[in-house]
Amino acid sequence: MSVEFLLCLVSMLGLAAIGTPIAYSILISSLIYLAAAGQSIGISGKVLMDGMYNGFILLAVPLFIVAANIMNAGTVSDRLLQFCIALVGRFRGGLGHVNVLASLVFSGMSGSAVADAAGIGKLIIEMMVKSGHYTRGYAAAITAASATIGPIIPPSIPMVLYALVSNTSIGYLFLAGIVPGLMMGVVLMAMNAVISHKRNFAKDAPVPLRELPRLTMNAGPALLMPAILLYGIYGGVTTPTEAAAVAAFYALILAAVFYRSLTWHNFYEILVNSARSSAAVGLVIGGALILNYVVASENIPGVVASALVGLDIHPLVFLLCINLLLLVLGCFLDATTIILVIIPLFIPTCRELGIDLVHFGVIAVINCMIGLITPPYGILLFVITAVTRIPLAEIIREIWLFLGVLLVALLILILFPGITLMLPRAAGYDG
Repeated sequence: MSVEFLLCLVSMLGLAAIGTPIAYSILISSLIYLAAAGQSIGISGKVLMDGMYNGFILLAVPLFIVAANIMNAGTVSDRLLQFCIALVGRFRGGLGHVNVLASLVFSGMSGSAVADAAGIGKLIIEMMVKSGHYTRGYAAAITAASATIGPIIPPSIPMVLYALVSNTSIGYLFLAGIVPGLMMGVVLMAMNAVISHKRNFAKDAPVPLRELPRLTMNAGPALLMPAILLYGIYGGVTTPTEAAAVAAFYALILAAVFYRSLTWHNFYEILVNSARSSAAVGLVIGGALILNYVVASENIPGVVASALVGLDIHPLVFLLCINLLLLVLGCFLDATTIILVIIPLFIPTCRELGIDLVHFGVIAVINCMIGLITPPYGILLFVITAVTRIPLAEIIREIWLFLGVLLVALLILILFPGITLMLPRAAGYDG
């Protein structure tokens, strides 16, 4: 490790430790490296321009953000919620099941865990607390846990970012996330059922079955979005980036024309909020592009790959170790930073060890999502606390069982890659 790179790491960790936003920490430390190495600061501009020019797929990120915000702003979330209540709300712990099912459904529209938690999650927490059957902490904890499914089932903003750094097919990544996402939903609903029977949660009044067709028709157009998205990509009609544009346009037509729930004022606020969220992600992406140039200049990925391959490490052992590392990092770093800065270090090693990059990408993203509910820096925990005013301590007290079953699901997906690669292989993937 050169003195310049050591200086880069120390400055980045030091800035982050004193509370500097991670995007600025990465940018400043990368510029410090360039200055210390005697390289022109103008290189950072060239790296940014090259990265953006070659990263056409990044356009999907703001488009998915806009689509999610439109869905949250209109009555779409309410209609989906009523559909889920009619479907599974009749069982013991029914609103807990509704919570998970709503996240599964909404994940096919947002691609963002934060959008899921702040939007439909806030609605279901209020319903669970008002019913009198659930504590505030439990309602918030299952909401945070189920929101992690959002970026696993397509569309997925983290998978778009992973595709950027790994040069992997975004289409196959989207397909590979469907079964793991459903699996996460099943284990969370199973844990909710166990807890509901153990604590003897009262049953909620069931919605008459005769109402189910009407509620399904109300939610039907919104439920079509994932199908339109996947058909566009796999039917050869659109590229993934164009599919993101179609998703945003479809959400707009749905909220403004079909449901008539979107005003010009709301639309303006949606665009402003989406621009802010996109800018926040863009700052991290820009910093990561420059830092990746620094890392490539030091040949860190090559050194790591040579060292690990030289140890003759088994691929499964490597995967388990990397996932353990990502779980630890997830306690302190956000998912975007891990995907753009940390994961690229291990991609050459995955290639050397014959690890499938689609499988690795899905489990890495799942790992990052689990990090969103892992104390002390679980972003979803803070988001839910902010939008509901439920004390963080109450949420953390209830989150552990849900965190545990998600880790079990992650371990199963690591040990059995065929579960993840089932749908991509059916669609022609030869990995």
